[in-house]
Amino acid sequence: MASLKNLGALTLLLLLLSLTVQTWGKEDADGAGSECRVAKEVSEEKASALKLKVIAIFTILIASILGISSPILLQGMPLFKPDGKVFVLVKAFASGVILATGYVHVLPDSFECLTSPCLPDYPWSKFPFTTFIAMVAAVLTLMMDSFAMSYYRKHGMSEVECEHGNQIEHGHGHSRGVGVKKLDEEASKLLRYQIIAQVLELGIVVHSVVIGLSMGASQNAGTIRPLIAAICFHQLFEGVGLGGCLLQAEYKAKMKAIMVFFFSVTTPFGIALGIGLSHVYSDNSPASLIVVGVLNATSGGLLNYMALVDLLAADFMGTKLQSNMKLQMWAFIAVLLGVSGMSLMAKWA
Repeated sequence: MASLKNLGALTLLLLLLSLTVQTWGKEDADGAGSECRVAKEVSEEKASALKLKVIAIFTILIASILGISSPILLQGMPLFKPDGKVFVLVKAFASGVILATGYVHVLPDSFECLTSPCLPDYPWSKFPFTTFIAMVAAVLTLMMDSFAMSYYRKHGMSEVECEHGNQIEHGHGHSRGVGVKKLDEEASKLLRYQIIAQVLELGIVVHSVVIGLSMGASQNAGTIRPLIAAICFHQLFEGVGLGGCLLQAEYKAKMKAIMVFFFSVTTPFGIALGIGLSHVYSDNSPASLIVVGVLNATSGGLLNYMALVDLLAADFMGTKLQSNMKLQMWAFIAVLLGVSGMSLMAKWA
C-alpha cells in the first residue's frame, strides 16, 4: 500500500514537473513569438513608410511644378497679367504663405532642434541661438540686397537698357532726357525684381531640402501621411509666390526653366536623400540637431525678411495699392488667408 502511495506521489510529482516544463516552454515560445511579431510590425511599418515616401516624391514634385509654373503659364490671360488686380491678390496670398512658413514652421523647428536635451547644456541652453541666427540672416539678406543693387546698377544696367531702351525712347514723343530717366526707373525696378526672385529662391531651397531630408529619414507612416498633404499645400502656394516674382523679373526662358527646376526638385531630392541615409541618419544626434537647427534659423530669418520687406511692404507701399483702398483691403484679406491657411498646416507638419 505504501508503495502505491509512493508511486502515486511520484506520478503526481512527475505530472507537476511536466506541467511546469510545458508552461515554461509555452512562455518561451510566446516570448519568441512576441519578438517576431514586433520585428514583423516594425518591418511592415518601414515598408508602409517607404511607399508613402515614394508617393510623396511624386506628389510634391507635381505640386511644386504646378505652383511655380502657374503664374508663368497664365500670364497670357488678361485676368492674370502682372499688373492686374487678380495677380496682386494671388501674390498677396502667396506672400502670406511664405511669411507663415518662416514664423510658424521654420523657426519653431529650429527652436526644437537647438534647445533639445540631446545637446550639451552649455552653450545651447544658455543663449537664444535660433533668434540670433535668424536676426543675422535677415541683416545679411539686407546687405546682399543692397550690395547686389549697387553692383548691378554700376556694371549691369547697360544690358537691361539695351533690352528696353528702344521701346521707351522711340515709343513716346518725349525728349531723350525724359526717356532716359524713365528707362533708368524701369531698369532699376526690373533689377530689383530679379534680385528678389533669386534671394527668395535661395531661402526656399534651403528649407525645402531640410524638410525633405526629415521626411525621408522618418520611419513612421503615421507621421508621414499628414506631412504629404501639408507640404504639397506649402509647395503649391509658395511656388505661386516665387512664380509671381519670376514673372515680374522678366527672365529669359532658360533662366526661368533653371529656377523652376531647382524649386521643384529640392524637396523630392531631400526626401530621396533621407531615404538613402535613413540607416545612418539620426534626428537626435547632436550633429544633426545643430546642422538642421542652424539651417532652419537661417532660412527662417531670410524668408521673414523677404516676405515682409521685399514682397508685402513693397506691394502695399507701392502706387497700385496706395491709390486703390478697396484693392488694398482685399489684398490684406488675401494675406490673412495665406497666413491662416499655412499656420493651420502646422497642426500636421
